[in-house]
Amino acid sequence: MVPEALAKTVIAKLRGAGHQAYLVGGCVRDLLLGAEPKDFDISTDARPDRIMALFPNSGRVGAHFGVVLVRDAFSQVEVATFRSDQEYTDGRRPSGVHFESDPRADVLRRDFTINGLLLDPDTGSVLDYVDGRADLERRVVRAIGDPGTRFEEDHLRLLRAIRFAARLGFEIDSATFDAIRRHHALILQVSAERVRDELVRILTEGGARRGFEMLGASGMLADILPEVSAMKGVEQPPEYHPEGDVWTHTLLLLEKLDRPTPALALGALLHDVGKPPTFRVAERIRFDGHVEEGVRLAHGILNRLRFSRDDMEQVEALVANHMRFKDVHRMKQSSLKRFLRLPGFDEHLELHRLDCLASNGNLENYEIVQRKLKEFPEEHLKPERLLTGADLIAAGYGPGPQFSRILAAVEDAQLEGRISTSGQALALVREMFPIGPGQASR
Repeated sequence: MVPEALAKTVIAKLRGAGHQAYLVGGCVRDLLLGAEPKDFDISTDARPDRIMALFPNSGRVGAHFGVVLVRDAFSQVEVATFRSDQEYTDGRRPSGVHFESDPRADVLRRDFTINGLLLDPDTGSVLDYVDGRADLERRVVRAIGDPGTRFEEDHLRLLRAIRFAARLGFEIDSATFDAIRRHHALILQVSAERVRDELVRILTEGGARRGFEMLGASGMLADILPEVSAMKGVEQPPEYHPEGDVWTHTLLLLEKLDRPTPALALGALLHDVGKPPTFRVAERIRFDGHVEEGVRLAHGILNRLRFSRDDMEQVEALVANHMRFKDVHRMKQSSLKRFLRLPGFDEHLELHRLDCLASNGNLENYEIVQRKLKEFPEEHLKPERLLTGADLIAAGYGPGPQFSRILAAVEDAQLEGRISTSGQALALVREMFPIGPGQASR
């Protein structure tokens, strides 16, 4: 079954066994907004043991909190027992829970009113104890109850409020945002992995620019990404960046992201992170070495937030190569082909396009690259090697560090179309790297 069908089946079985059961949380919010939910959660007065008995193939994912995962062959739904929470002592989870029979008690311990709605899928009726439907109509993210208390309970809610507002295009209720500003430093107590995941969602789910503007206004940007916050007010040469400072330029890139991969979104965010520390004014504003400094800073940020090695390598490559596009019209053919075959080059090219659109709008180099990509088939960018180290040894060359230089020179000539056979490659090697005394293989 698809998740929605499974959820309806689970609710029907729970009700048939004499229990209350409703769709709850984000799926209800999305359904009421006319969006397709990513997953479906169910809230019920049935206790975990009862749920397990009714659904023998289920498994507990949060036994302490009354959460059971019910599966079929194709999908799964979370089924949680109505509960109220005891005191939160670690800024993440309650120290204990009390199972409830009243759905209102379950709603009042949740985060935001738009996530506190219960839906009967059979009738379409909604249980709303917190004016969540009105907030959906007003397009407002508002904490349930006292906002300061909600953020003190679970510090990650500080970021979640901003993510929901950014993705949905909602405002954050003034009292809720005031509480975020008062408590922003609590985000430093949240694990790097949880912060990372929320930041990636803000960057990739839509509304990234608004999300980062709200992060800046809340104080959290300086808490978790001080290197990005440092972009504010850093001037740029107006002839290249008529849009304004580094922060404004970066926000414009984020605004233009269209459901990007995490790596591309992070590349957009961090491509100029090296500019603030390298800013100087000589005959004009300069950022000497900002690419190298940007790679260093990006590595530190990504490592701090526990990104995977693959993500780190690609994001650092995006930062390292984003200025190379300005040279494509004068690159040697071998250099250009090596550039075009960078792993994930489509992300390099898209970052360059966004970078241009967020500054002077000149897409000349982007169009040159597009033409070259059409001109060079894959086998021209990555041709089969004409020589190997074994071939060099057989030709009388002794193994050593020069092998890498020899093979690179052969590949240069091959990429530039000057040679196309192994015989031509070996002749080139003998001409460029004659065997001297003591260099021959033994």
